Amino acid sequence: MSLRWIVFCLALLGALAPALRASAQDGPLRIEITEGVQEPMSYAVASFIPEGAAATQLAADISRVVTEDLDGTGLFASIPQAAFISSVTSFSSPIEFADWKAINARALITGAVSVAGESVTVKFRVWDVFSGEELGEGLQFAGTTAGWRRMAHKVADTVYERITGEGGYFDSRVVYVSEDGPKDARKKRLAIMDYDGANVQYLTDSRNIVLAPRFSPNGDRVLYTSFESGFPRIYVLDVANVGRRVLESEDGTMSFAPRFSPDSSKVLFSLEAGGNTDLYLMDIASGAKTRLTSAPSIETAPSYSPDGSRIVFESDRTGTRQLYVMPASGGEAVRISQGQGNYGTPVWSPRGDLIAFTKQSKGRFHIGVMKTDGSAERLLTASFLEEGPTWSPNGRVIMFTRETQGAQGKSSLYTVDITGRNLKQVRTPGGASDPSWSPLQK
Repeated sequence: MSLRWIVFCLALLGALAPALRASAQDGPLRIEITEGVQEPMSYAVASFIPEGAAATQLAADISRVVTEDLDGTGLFASIPQAAFISSVTSFSSPIEFADWKAINARALITGAVSVAGESVTVKFRVWDVFSGEELGEGLQFAGTTAGWRRMAHKVADTVYERITGEGGYFDSRVVYVSEDGPKDARKKRLAIMDYDGANVQYLTDSRNIVLAPRFSPNGDRVLYTSFESGFPRIYVLDVANVGRRVLESEDGTMSFAPRFSPDSSKVLFSLEAGGNTDLYLMDIASGAKTRLTSAPSIETAPSYSPDGSRIVFESDRTGTRQLYVMPASGGEAVRISQGQGNYGTPVWSPRGDLIAFTKQSKGRFHIGVMKTDGSAERLLTASFLEEGPTWSPNGRVIMFTRETQGAQGKSSLYTVDITGRNLKQVRTPGGASDPSWSPLQK
């Protein structure tokens, strides 16, 4: 019996509603969970073998991060090493599958790490314990000792993809607003980190308020809004060298809520002029602007569909903040939000099938998702204040800001699965808000 078939059966038995759809069209079985409950799949990570004394610590660290990545999804549950009754002594050792079956491991990950100066090589295999077969061929990644975490994330991404049929999201980064100080005098600066909160680096200082950082589709640049001129202006920052420039804006206007087009050549944003706020599109190279909306209401928080054909945005044209979709070139907008309350900060899923949003209703804030026509709305979270969803590269997980109540309230980043399961806080050195998730790194 194959591992993927076992995963499918477990998910089917765990679902309490028509919650799982699986297909094996033109390739391996793919499992998509849209609601309901799934039992995590048990697996084992045999400690990666250090090939030489210099690799001892890195082998242990890489094994640990691979396990943390997979367990963190809520789809997998690692078996503690204390329960192992068999060991893997070298990368080429035969696997005693009966020993791993005995502890109910459905998958086994083995690997080895070697170090030569500042270079590191990680090789690994993924085994279907019940069939006794390898899932795909063994792989290896090479990098530097400083980049060992990236290699661990790449291993976890490969394991995730081979077992679920979906792309992973571990080898990615998040740009966000780092916050320090009391709520009424909070200092803010841009920061970037690994998806799990590791390797934090600061991209700006805290002398000026910064808002709404947004990654480019290929992850090389970040758009954000800064008040350093006294008015909100949109800046473009190169992630590699932290070089930046302001996008041209006329005096007396305020520009904010920027978002890259799917081909990264244009910026979609809100511009306030003469008391009116509309959506505009700017060509980055030439600075030429095109006005997309013209209404007495406030149009803001735009987001492109993955194919670039449509835009979702929020507007108060009906008296409350609601979500609308229109062609990317402008034109008639169709309201898609239909529930009670106010909707905002919509973001199109990288899969193109869902839109995430913030909802305020009955004194509570929620992060939710709906289909692109507004149907099948589901609220995933609820708290005193939360906003600003951003999607993982595979469209499986949403990260957002949650703020606690009171004068000492603090902003933190959280993630939640699109089923509403597996809510957890992301580790950051201090307060954090306004996350934007990068694509997988190259």
